[in-house]
Parts: sequence; C-alpha cells; structure tokens
Amino acid sequence: MSRNREKKLNERKEKEERIKEDIKTGKIKRVVYEERKKKPALSNTKSIHGGADAEMEQRQSTVEDATYVYRQMLPDVLKKLSRIKDYRRPGSIKHKITTLMAYGILVFVHQIGSRRQANREFARDIFFENLKAMFPELETMPHADTLARFLENIEVEEIQECMIELFKDLIRRKKFQNYLINKGFLIAVDGTQKFYRDYGWDERCLERKVGKEEQIKQFYAYALDSVIVLNNGTTLPFVTIFLKNEDYIKGETKQDCERKAFARMAEKLKRIFRNIPLTLVLDGLYACGPIMETCKKNKWDFMIVFKSDSIPELWHEALGLINIDKNYRLKVIWGEREQYYLWANDIEYEYGEKRRKTIMVNVVVCYEIWKEDHKNSSHISEEKETRYAWISSKPLTEKNVFNRCTKIARYRWKIENNILVEKHQGYWLEHCYSYTWNAMEGFHYLMKIGHFINAMAMNSEILIERVLKRGIRGFIEDLKLACSGCLLNEVRIKAMVENKKQWRLVS
Repeated sequence: MSRNREKKLNERKEKEERIKEDIKTGKIKRVVYEERKKKPALSNTKSIHGGADAEMEQRQSTVEDATYVYRQMLPDVLKKLSRIKDYRRPGSIKHKITTLMAYGILVFVHQIGSRRQANREFARDIFFENLKAMFPELETMPHADTLARFLENIEVEEIQECMIELFKDLIRRKKFQNYLINKGFLIAVDGTQKFYRDYGWDERCLERKVGKEEQIKQFYAYALDSVIVLNNGTTLPFVTIFLKNEDYIKGETKQDCERKAFARMAEKLKRIFRNIPLTLVLDGLYACGPIMETCKKNKWDFMIVFKSDSIPELWHEALGLINIDKNYRLKVIWGEREQYYLWANDIEYEYGEKRRKTIMVNVVVCYEIWKEDHKNSSHISEEKETRYAWISSKPLTEKNVFNRCTKIARYRWKIENNILVEKHQGYWLEHCYSYTWNAMEGFHYLMKIGHFINAMAMNSEILIERVLKRGIRGFIEDLKLACSGCLLNEVRIKAMVENKKQWRLVS
C-alpha cells in the first residue's frame, strides 16, 4: 500500500472516530438517509406474458383495475361539471355536457397530444366501445372541435372549481389523512410559460422583447401553478392562475406578473383551506415583504428560497447575526453527506416605499458537502459543496432545522418536476389546443383534472405493482393498447366496478 493511500485511510478513520465522539456528546446529529431505489430493468424475455391467452387476460385485468380506480373520482367530477351553465341552443345540442367533459378529460388521461390525434384515437370503434364500457358517461362520440367551441362560450374557471371540489371530497373521504405534513398540506408554487408566438393572438397575452442586438417582440401565455405534495412523495396538480394583460395600457400601467398572480392565488387558497394548516414552499422570486405578510396574515407556514441579491440588507443582517451568535448552528450527518446549518431568528425586516412596514423573519443557511464517485469515466472521487438558504416563518432550533430545510423546503423541486412532466411526459402543457383564450384555458383545466386523476390512480395500492413494473407512461400505453386491441368483457368490467375494494394511496 502506498504512503498516500495509507495516510488517507488513517485520516478517514480519525475523522470517523471524531464524528462518533461528537454524536455521543450531541455536537453532531446523525439522520437516517432514505436511499432511493433504482428502477428495475425490464426483463429480457421473448414472451412477456407467457402466451397470447395470458396476454389477453392481462389486458382484461389491467382495464378492470384501472376502471375501478378511475371511477372512484371521474363520475363525481363529471357530476359537478354537468352543473356548468350551457349557452348552446337547446335544439342543436347533440352531446351532453358530461359527454363532452368526459371526452376532454380522457384525452389527457390517455395522454393524447392534440385535437387531431384525439379525433383519430377516439374514432376507432373498438377503442371507443371499450371506453364506453369503462365510462358509461361517454354516451356519444363527440369531435374535438365541438369541445373547443363549447369551451369558448362557458365560464371555464368553473372547470377548475370542480377539480377543487373533487379534492375536497377526497379530504372528506379521508384519503389524505395519513399523508399530511405537519398535520396540514404542503403546497409548492411556481410560474411557467405555456407557449409563445411572434404575433399577438389575444389582447390578454403578455409581451416581451428578446435578443441582444435585434429586439424581437414576442407574445406569450404564462401561468402561476401550484401542486400539493404528500409525505409519501405523491405530487398532485392543483390551482392555476393565468397571467392576463386585461388592464394593461402600454406606458401607463405594468403588465401582470407572478407576484400579482400570487395575491389572486392566495385568495383562492384561503377560501379552499379555511381551517386546515398550510405550508408554502416558494422560489426566491417570492422573497418580498408583501408575500410574506400575506402568508403571516393567513397563518400559513412558509419556507422561501433566499438569494443574497433578492433582499441584500436582510442577507447582510442575517449573516452578521449568525457570525455573532455561535450557538445557532448544527452539523448533521445525512447518509454520506455532511450538512452545516447556521441560522438567525427574529430578524426585523422593513419594506415598503411610502408606508414602511416591519415583519419578523428567520433565516437559515445550509452548506452541504458530499463525495461523488465517477465510476464509469475518470474513476476519481470528487468532493462537491453547495449552499442553500431559506427565509422561514417559524424560528429555527436544533430539533426542527433539519426537518424544515431538508424535509420541507427542498420539496420545492416537486413543482419543477411536475412542470417537466406536464411539458415533456405526456400532458402537452406547451400545446395551446385553441387560439381562443377561453378555450385554451378550458383545455388547460381539463388537462389538470386528467393529470390529477392519473396521479391519484398511479399512486394507489391497486395499480402500484403494474406502474412500478412498466412506469407511468408504460402503464398508460398498456391501457391504451388493451382498449384498442379487441372488445373486452363488459360484464367483468361492470362487476369490478360494483366490487367494494378498499381504495387508498400507497404509504
């Protein structure tokens, strides 16, 4: 063994001994690291199901289980959607509201990317007959353009309200009781662009100029999104607020923005969660006095990403207090990662130009160090370090600092992942479906319902084995294949729906 190798091993042993001693004395806290399991590789076999008959039986059972789970939610939300005021002429109505809405939701449940593709998929007789067996509400075969025209003339905001009512029903049925965080719901909020064009297709779209040398004008649709994060890792799409330039006058007023939209979202969240505790995790853009005051006023807990340049005076004051008081710090061993927490409580933050206001906040900084082994390339072990910082609504202590930072604040990435899924993994967020603003919003809300139902279904105990085996998109592909391959046994599907299974989320 070389001297350098022996020296490193001795240093590592000494470090481990010091860490063990510090854990005994309480200087360092060790936290169990829950290692993520890798997805199992697909088996390399010539026959997946063991014969054609076995495959047909597998398709039938897949549809039966999926129908049972989906029908725990879809009929309820369709009943609510049927109450939306219909502005069509009574004599010219061919498709009921429930039929049109069921069609729209199932387009996104089956991850169909455009109106034209929806027409092709649903026009296949076997596929449509099997869907009717699963969802009798789909009485007739509508055209995607019919749905688009219908959405142009209704109050599309009521579609989102129906999804909220579905969520409240699930709360009353105690589906989330065992998956709350701090006895309440954790909500992540962030903005995302839906799509842009080089021309203004509607007066409500936002404007901007891009390019360094040539200032090219762009028009775009933008939305403020929110998701609910459960402690089993399930992420449910929730309220969307579209940014609109309805009252914008160039040169006189400012365009709509995320902070303005947050005020509208806060009003909606306040109405939905009247007596339920909320914890909000927000990006650094929301680190400002008015948003923190809104959360405090509504008695919401929050963890907001804190960047040094967002509120410089608060950042410098927090660092000054951290350097003065050496007691407010903690070292944590989290698996193979070392975390160093430093915090300051009860900092006065003044904001407002005309009328100065004061709010008390708490700031925490976390330095995380870990080693990354490049096994497949250079075979070199590289030490990496990163820094996180948050503004907390609650004071930090040695008991809660790890949980608030690692188990709550870092869940903000869940909304980033949710946006990625909706854009690139089957829900076609960036596709407008209609250039009429009202219909575009309506399709967006139907997509949210489809994604919400899928998220609940894919994380249910009845379907979880199939989902883990094939992945979410693989399972949906299997479901589409089962519905389009041949006519399924309708009697067995109906019997499955009437069966009183226990439906719950995976722990």
